[in-house]
Amino acid sequence: MGKVILVASGKGGVGKTVFTANAGAALAQKGYKVVLIDMDMGLRNLDLCLGLENKVVYDVADAMTGLCRIKQALIRDRRFDELYLISAAHHRDKGDLTPLHMKVLCEKLKEKFDYILVDSPAGIGDGLKLAAAGADSAVIITTPEHVAVRDADMLDRVLNELGIKNKCYVVNKVKAEIMGMGIVPTLREIAELLKPKMAGIIQYDDNIHIAANSGIPVVIKKGTYIEENFNNIVDRIITL
Repeated sequence: MGKVILVASGKGGVGKTVFTANAGAALAQKGYKVVLIDMDMGLRNLDLCLGLENKVVYDVADAMTGLCRIKQALIRDRRFDELYLISAAHHRDKGDLTPLHMKVLCEKLKEKFDYILVDSPAGIGDGLKLAAAGADSAVIITTPEHVAVRDADMLDRVLNELGIKNKCYVVNKVKAEIMGMGIVPTLREIAELLKPKMAGIIQYDDNIHIAANSGIPVVIKKGTYIEENFNNIVDRIITL
């Protein structure tokens, strides 16, 4: 039976979707069967980060409402042995979807996949509640900014209310020189505010963003410090 991991953020722009794409690719390179679900209805971006935007025919709303079979909504990333995407609906309101729809979808996917990573919309609204419905654990993505850390703390509390107790967080886009100047919160200050365990930090690196804008998970290049770091982070996440 597989495991559903929610990837969430209290604030937009912290790199949650790029993280989801690379975490999924890292898990697939380890030999796991992985499916990524984009739940950011109307603002889908995960397909772009993977370079699969031209392959989207059916989306997650179609799969949940029975307009298509789940298998039809699965898009295989052929650069990896077992990495799949289910895209978000680009022009569809999530109003006719319920947490039960999501829970049923996740239960069915868990029968065939080792890990299901759910890219949640940013914030703590109804979109989060829908995305989190089938989750076994959660990863909170934040950046070393006071606003982002505060929002991450609020997100942690909402996830507790939704019954998701197994959580960790990742600090993304870290610039050591700025942190050392005292302009942004330090890792210690972030750890004092956020209650979950930290799964790792990701340095700001132009290569990550260049790759994402080219539709390529940066971890596909073996032997880099970025790939090693993502591998270490996902190893910690899957033990939650």
